[in-house]
Order: sequence, then structure tokens, then C-alpha cells
Amino acid sequence: MKTDNVLEYDTEEIVAADKNCLWHHLKPHKLFEMQEQMVIVEGKGLMVTDIRGNEYLDVTSGGVWSVMVGYGRDSIAEAVCAQMKKMPYFAGAYGTIPAIKFAQKLLEKLPRHDKVYFSNSGSEANEKAFKLVRQASRISPERKGKYKIMYRDRDYHGCTFGAMSSTGQAQRKEDYGPFLDGFVEFPHCCCYRCPYDKTYGECNIECARKVEDIMLEEGPETIGGLIVEPITAGGGILKPVPEYFPILQEICKKYDVWLIIDEVVCGFGRTGKFWGHEHFDVDPDIITMAKGLASSYEALSATVVKQKIYDLFLCDPSDPETRLNYFRDISTYGGCTAPMTAALESTRIIEDEDLVENSRVVGEYLLEKLKGLEHFDSVGDVRGQGLFAGIEFVTDKVTKEPVTEAQMAALMANLLAQGVIAGRTNSSFHGLNNVMNFAPCLIITKEQVDTVVSAVSAAIEKTFK
Repeated sequence: MKTDNVLEYDTEEIVAADKNCLWHHLKPHKLFEMQEQMVIVEGKGLMVTDIRGNEYLDVTSGGVWSVMVGYGRDSIAEAVCAQMKKMPYFAGAYGTIPAIKFAQKLLEKLPRHDKVYFSNSGSEANEKAFKLVRQASRISPERKGKYKIMYRDRDYHGCTFGAMSSTGQAQRKEDYGPFLDGFVEFPHCCCYRCPYDKTYGECNIECARKVEDIMLEEGPETIGGLIVEPITAGGGILKPVPEYFPILQEICKKYDVWLIIDEVVCGFGRTGKFWGHEHFDVDPDIITMAKGLASSYEALSATVVKQKIYDLFLCDPSDPETRLNYFRDISTYGGCTAPMTAALESTRIIEDEDLVENSRVVGEYLLEKLKGLEHFDSVGDVRGQGLFAGIEFVTDKVTKEPVTEAQMAALMANLLAQGVIAGRTNSSFHGLNNVMNFAPCLIITKEQVDTVVSAVSAAIEKTFK
């Protein structure tokens, strides 16, 4: 190539280098040999353009549900540029203006929480929470031995070993074990595929009450934390029923278990409220977040805790018995100033443009339009909240037999051919990778929703004719 300027390139050289040099995420390696991979070069609003000049309406917010305010926000780029010229980085053991200001902003949004710990990914934010549970089980007399962490089937919490140990998705974990000891799974909360073969309204919310049974089997004196997504994201867009979280909260309080809410996907307006857990009667002890924090213009995550947790790690540096009881953790990129600057500007945009309300209003419209597809024999269930929705595809509505992987691949290809990029459960579950998902940027309009749903309808007709 004749230049190192990424804005100048030779298309064929880039396509060849993509095949020869880049290891893509979440794709079978053979695909690189079989076909050219899409290379995205530009974005504006919800539209992205690939290197061949093809335009697509993206309803995945960048593929992993994280570009909240849309592409092409000059004000974020300009704010980041100005901050990096002044001070790009200093380790998180010290303070920087952007870190302090964004911590203040987060706590305005979480008035029942008190301290913010920055890192750079959702996996890492959850690792911090797990380390807090583990360390507290050793240094706090009232929490001695409470080292185990419970997690929910079908939830996803990240790709590091602690995060994978707490992830309820068998295919994502396959071949990477053995995993860490002390992680305990409990059932998912999907009414459509109830693990107890019950019907909501006629059940006793067994999916939540089972948690206490499992705690008693494990020994509640050994359980220190329980982590859940407010709405299961990559596991199929699963929204718990209203009674679910109060029961979970009651169990956690009864046995002094810290409730950790993973807001990595659901936070920052995705569900029509600023936080996903605001849809439910729940008051978590720890909240983790990433993705939408800075609308993915920069990498950033945070672990937010209540004062009671922070106070456990206060210690006297001169006391040889307790001097190491502070949280001895570090995240190199938690000291970068650009992510916090981007997050401040992204949050300002969300507030000034009332994008959480847009998520609620247009999200209701999206769900209504998607439910209009339930007349198709292949559409088994439509579910969601805000700008976060999923369609589960089946071969039989009575037996709920999932469509095959090949059918889902064909469906997604037919949708892409019409210029719409949606998401799907991908290599997560044996036999249940059958959910198409929608999580567009919060700026989406009803007219764009109509375009998306029309394309989905046409793709269904073509795939299952």
C-alpha cells in the first residue's frame, strides 16, 4: 500500500489483506477461504457502507448492540481529540478530569450507588465484581467463606475465564474448560421454553424460586454473589416476568448474597429506560456496564458498587494484619481519558435528544410490527423491551422444534441481501441458535422500523416458502 492513512486505501489490497492477516471474531475459519468478508468503511446514522459501496441499514448497533447514538457523531470525535491532545492517559491509581466527571455522571444515574471502578470491557467489569466477592470472602469476618457465584442458564457475561465460568451458554464454553471452581448455574427465565413446562399465570415462578433450593444444596454460607442480566441478551432476548426479580432479591437478602446486575447490553437506554433493571422491582448491590457507555466510540466499562461494599476494603496501611485488604486490582486502560470523554459526550447526546424516550416509543412500535409477523408458520415467539427485540424461529408452532442452523443462515443471508443487517444467536446453544435479534441505535425512526420489518417479512417468505 502507498500510504498508512487509513482513510486512503486500495480496495483490492484491503480485501486481500483482510483474508491474509485478520482473524475475525465468531466466524468459522473456512469462511475466509470460501468467500470475501464484509469490510465496513463508513457509517452515518443507522446506515453503514462496505468497501464495495453497498449500503446497509444496521439494526445491530455495530454488530454487538453498542453504538447507542448512531454513527458519525462529530461532537464525540472532536471532544476525544481535544482531550487526547491535552492529556491522553494516566494510570487509574491517580485521578483525571474525564474519569472524575463521568463517575459523577454515572452516580447521578444510579443514586443508590456510591463508587465507580473503570476498566475497558464488559468481561473485565464482571471480573472485577467476582474479585470483590472472592476477596471479601477472605478479609471480611461476616462474609468468610462466601466465595461462590451463582449465574443463570442462557446469560452471557464475557469471554475471560471468570466471565466464561459464569456464562450459561454451552457452545460458547465448549473446548475451553476446565473452568473456575465456585460457579453455580441456575435455570433460565424463558417462558416460551419454560424449564418446568409451566405456563405463566398458572405457575409459582419456579425459575426464580429454584435459586433458593440450589443455594441450600450448595450451602448458603458458601454463596457470595449472584449475577444476572436484567434481560437475557445473547441468550435469546429473555425478559423475566414482573414477579421474578422481587423473589430473586428476597432470596439474596435472606442469605446475604450480593446481587450483581450485568447492564453491559441493557444499560444506557437500550430497553426504553436508562437501565434495564429499572423495569423491575430490584436494588442490586453491584452493577456492571460496558458497550453503550461511550457508544463504542471508545472502549470503556465500569463496575459500580454500594458504599457498604466499598467500605469492606478500607484498611489501615500501618496494620500488618490488614494492610493488604484494599482492592488490589488494576486495569491499564482504565486510565485512558478518551473513553470517559466519549462517554460524557455520548451521554449528553442521549439526554439532550431524549433518546431513552425514543427507545421506549419506537421500541413499542418495533415490537408491535414484529408481532405482526406471527402469522408465519416459522415464527414461534416474538419478545422484547424497548429497542431490544427477538424472533424465535421454529419448524412447528406446537412442538416448538427449532429451525436448523442452515435455515437460520439462509434467513440471515436473505435479509442481508435486502440491505438490512440484523443479529442472531450464534454458536451459543446446541440446537437453539434460532433467534433473530434487533438492537438498533437509539435514533431509529418508525419509518426505518417499517423498512426493517418489511425486509424481514420478505426474507421469511423466501427462506421458508
